[in-house]
Amino acid sequence: MSSSPSRRNHLKQLAALGLLGPAGISGLIQEALAKGDLPTANGINSLAGTVTVNGQTAKVGTPVKPGDKVSTSAGGQAVVAVGKDAYMLRDRTIVTFEESKTTPGALAAVLIASGKVLSVFDKRQEKDGVKSVSIKLPNATVGIRGTGCYIEIHEGRSYFCLCYGEAAVEGPGMPNAAIIKTTHHENPVWLYDSGGIMKVEKAGFVNHNDEELIMLEKLNGRVPPFVALGLTGRY
Repeated sequence: MSSSPSRRNHLKQLAALGLLGPAGISGLIQEALAKGDLPTANGINSLAGTVTVNGQTAKVGTPVKPGDKVSTSAGGQAVVAVGKDAYMLRDRTIVTFEESKTTPGALAAVLIASGKVLSVFDKRQEKDGVKSVSIKLPNATVGIRGTGCYIEIHEGRSYFCLCYGEAAVEGPGMPNAAIIKTTHHENPVWLYDSGGIMKVEKAGFVNHNDEELIMLEKLNGRVPPFVALGLTGRY
């Protein structure tokens, strides 16, 4: 019996994520196919080096949910899905997915304590109880809704590239949030504290690419908006 188009598309997605190895479909996916169902992409999708979830060594398939902390070692990397959002954690990265205090099970904030993170976020709806997600950095808070972004934490400052969408950047001493809107990586910035006042300074484009964003969006069946505009591959 031939597989359905949706099943074939899901298999292609799993292959793109590295979940279908050179030896063929993994036992886990074979079992799911036998049951007429396919595994979801939630949790750890792929990893390299040592990755931990709440201090315990993780593997592909380890679940990750709001309230959990994920860390990568030197040389480590992980692709993680939490709900309908997805993340690529590079090496020496520590991320805590903070649960909403008012809506159990909902993601309220992503706390990036160190490292480098590429993220894509689903659009929040009023019914979800959490209309936007905050990204908390050591020196700033970024409010985002339905967008993609790349962040690096450095000594005394943070790098932020809004890959597409809209974000509001807040920090110490800022009278108003700085609103950033982009279509395709147009306005990366440095965020740093200067005498108790958050400064937003233009930066260059570094260390992430369109292919990674496309892969992350595929986890939940989405396509970055820059693809429809024919901008793919410029970065």
